[in-house]
Amino acid sequence: MTATDTLREEHKVISFALQGAGREARAIQAEGTVRGEVVERILDFARNFTEACHHGKEEKHLFPKLAEAQIAAEDAGLVEELLAEHEQGRQHMRKVAEALPKALQGDSEAAAQIASELSGYVALLRLHIGKENSQLFPLTDRVLTAGDQAALTEAFERLEVEETGAGVHEKYHQLAHWLAGQP
Repeated sequence: MTATDTLREEHKVISFALQGAGREARAIQAEGTVRGEVVERILDFARNFTEACHHGKEEKHLFPKLAEAQIAAEDAGLVEELLAEHEQGRQHMRKVAEALPKALQGDSEAAAQIASELSGYVALLRLHIGKENSQLFPLTDRVLTAGDQAALTEAFERLEVEETGAGVHEKYHQLAHWLAGQP
């Protein structure tokens, strides 16, 4: 399995969580109430799997490796665009986290903000995943050698053990499926 295969597989897991986040946003919009446990789990997944694990692999290892490969200016622009989207996703989740305590106390404006931010996050990440799958990963597969891919795979494995924690990856796979299965 190449480094890009690993990232593609993680996109599938993230997509399950996005399914649940989108459903929760629609439920909040329809009912005006926030299920704290579900939103907290969405935040947990976003922070610890999407950001720390998946985007960590891209930002700490893949993007620097592409820069070393001296990719074309337009491809470097794609990487910059993807980095900006990572930050936009973080902003959506920060706003969800900030609004959650008020929403749990019955503040309808805070609940509406959570629904809006979750919807924005889901839309952003779906487009982002499509862009990475259709543009970034084919670029990576073209410009990086088999040795580069192997080095990235090792770096990804180290990141999971050292920064995310052993066994945590599987926990978030289960959480993504749990989120996708919420009514």
